[in-house]
Amino acid sequence: MFAYIIRRLALIPLTLFGIITLNFIIVQLAPGGPVERVLAQIKGMDTGGVGGLRSGGDIASRAGGGNTSMYRGAQGMDPAFIKEIEKQFGFDKPPHERYFLMMKNYLAFDLGQSFYRTIDVGDLILEKMPVSISIGLWSTLIIYLISIPLGISKAVRDGSTFDVGTSYAVVIGYAVPSFMFAILLIVVFAGGSYLDWFPLRGLTSDNWAELSWWGKVTDYAWHLILPVTAMTIGGFASLTMLTKNCFLDEINKQYVLTAKAKGLAPNRVLYGHIFRNAMLLVIAGFPATLVTMLFTGSLLIEVIFSLDGLGLLGYQAILDRDYPVVFGSLYLFSIVGLVLNLVSDLTYHMVDPRIDFEARAT
Repeated sequence: MFAYIIRRLALIPLTLFGIITLNFIIVQLAPGGPVERVLAQIKGMDTGGVGGLRSGGDIASRAGGGNTSMYRGAQGMDPAFIKEIEKQFGFDKPPHERYFLMMKNYLAFDLGQSFYRTIDVGDLILEKMPVSISIGLWSTLIIYLISIPLGISKAVRDGSTFDVGTSYAVVIGYAVPSFMFAILLIVVFAGGSYLDWFPLRGLTSDNWAELSWWGKVTDYAWHLILPVTAMTIGGFASLTMLTKNCFLDEINKQYVLTAKAKGLAPNRVLYGHIFRNAMLLVIAGFPATLVTMLFTGSLLIEVIFSLDGLGLLGYQAILDRDYPVVFGSLYLFSIVGLVLNLVSDLTYHMVDPRIDFEARAT
């Protein structure tokens, strides 16, 4: 197993290289960019300044002149001014030079600086990470705590009133996306039209620093209830049905019938024989579930509840063509995803030692 771990770790840099390279090519082919965005803002008389660029009268004085440019919206602007914008964004270099410079910096975990904020990308991600981690970890934990026992109970009581009744909740979880539940929760419980029990924005109150440690804990939980509930309702259905189907598949196998024929107690058969085999697919889905909850599943939830996390950061960076933030986020998220996939394989082996990835590779 140790040799397998070493091989998987050695593949991580190669996989990262492929992910970053493919996305860099896609970005180069995509229309628009930070330079065009700034030119469009200038054309729209938005002279508030972007990313440290000159503003107000200085921009107006430099934007005059006539030229033909590769950028849409550059007509009538001073070519020297456009070159200055390109230099500030690093677009004065050809794509291959920008690519190799970015990869060189990434080897040293230097993610660069945001185009529009005077802050390093790494610091910006760290600043937003606690919000997404709070939502993602609690949602994933609660989803597993609900889905696995519920799925096992549905499998053991397959076809019963309990199974049919809980299936309605599962169907609702499938059919309605989490952001719709979020809106419903706001309308009902956050002062929308009925009750005003929970806050609508943020993870803490304005006076959080003044609260006692117990007050901080309860205030934090108070703010988490609605967003975590929305994500849990939207995410438990798939895992519940996966758990049920895995256990149903194992329950009908010959070794289970043999164990029952020997007179073993039902719980001994269920948790001593069926559990470790049925849980393999459930465990395999854990990295994907966690990554989804941390980085993508919380996007609309963060927007709806005004939570300034990683999902909202990445979405805004794409809209703004803030490439250092886009690629820096992608780089870190890819590392996390690849490491979690390795952890998933190791968990496979821990649950069932008969699974030997090293033997399969030879």
